Amino acid sequence: MTVRGVLAPLVRGSTWRRAVFLLLGGVLALPYALLAVAFAQMLTSSGVPRPPGVGLLLVGVGLAVVPVFLAGSRALEIAAARALLAVDLPEPAPGHRIDRETRLRAALWIALHLATGAVVLFAAISAFPMALVFVAGLAGLDVGAVSDEPLGPFDPARPVTAGLAGAAVLVALGYAVAGLGALAASMAPVLLGPAQAERIAALEARAVRLAERNRLARELHDSVGHALTVATLQAGAARELLDSDPEFSRRALRAIEETSRRAMDDLDHVLGLLRETDAGPTPAPNAPQPTLVGLDRLVAAARAAGLVVESRVDGALDALPAVVSREGYRIIQEGLTNAARHGRGPVTLRVAVPPQGLEIELVNAVRGTTGPTGGGRGLDGMRERVLLLGGHLDAGPRGDRWRVRATLPAPREEPG
Repeated sequence: MTVRGVLAPLVRGSTWRRAVFLLLGGVLALPYALLAVAFAQMLTSSGVPRPPGVGLLLVGVGLAVVPVFLAGSRALEIAAARALLAVDLPEPAPGHRIDRETRLRAALWIALHLATGAVVLFAAISAFPMALVFVAGLAGLDVGAVSDEPLGPFDPARPVTAGLAGAAVLVALGYAVAGLGALAASMAPVLLGPAQAERIAALEARAVRLAERNRLARELHDSVGHALTVATLQAGAARELLDSDPEFSRRALRAIEETSRRAMDDLDHVLGLLRETDAGPTPAPNAPQPTLVGLDRLVAAARAAGLVVESRVDGALDALPAVVSREGYRIIQEGLTNAARHGRGPVTLRVAVPPQGLEIELVNAVRGTTGPTGGGRGLDGMRERVLLLGGHLDAGPRGDRWRVRATLPAPREEPG
């Protein structure tokens, strides 16, 4: 091993950061040391009655021990370990109640941190300055702070030996700090790591976030896909009739503009939900999400794009719960988009609102022998929407026609 390799632990940046972590424990241990000295003097003094002194001691011990078991103390230690020990520890789950085993592990970590920190701090304010003075003397510098009495290996009468001893003490302190810091970094995941319940809570939170992102991806796919389909059909019709029917072309361009604007609003809304900063998720824009209350506008846009839609609604759409109404709108939107892309002829749309439910059916002829299954994502998005609400989806060919039938539970509160 080379000299550089031997001295590497003393000059690494990680060693100095870990030394700061250890000294932080020493600083936190100072109040405990002062409290211990005060009680020792009080109990050994003949002027203090024994029973009140013991009572105050018990109160002091309680005040000293309670912070060690607090969840906030564990959170602070985790933050310090992440920043100074470079240990990848997950943040404590917010609002999660930690169990007894986790509290005991954290209390043991804090006690060890205070104890090792106190030793390092004592060495930093006693042995380190003394060794530094004798090393300076070896270099011929007179600092004027050396006693005439020998202190162990530090003998002022033998400056060379004392200087070498001081250098050895400095190197030993460096290696001790490096070793204690490395030990703390290796023990932090064991004593400060999450308990099984915290891991489960973190996994559940991650699953919720992924599910929300998947939902937003479906929203984006359905909204933008529908807008692009309508705009493509309108643009093609406007190009064909530009010379013979300029008024129709103007209406088609106006419909493209309106459809594109709605798609941009949906895109802004979804991107606002997905955007995250260092401070956390940014507030989502207050763009209202389409519901079945706007079904007439959706059908009118499809008709304006050249799709023949025969629509029938049975029941009050505004009585549906908001989430069911939103998902139902997206299912119909995707169904009309698939019909425009893969179908031919008219589309029959039936929407029924029976008690405690919502039924949607779209039927149209298909081109050739295949339906919209080639796209994949649209039907998968429909199925996910229906399954999340506990409903049922049946989509597939029926002879030369393609049928999509969705049934969603929609419980309503009883009036009064």
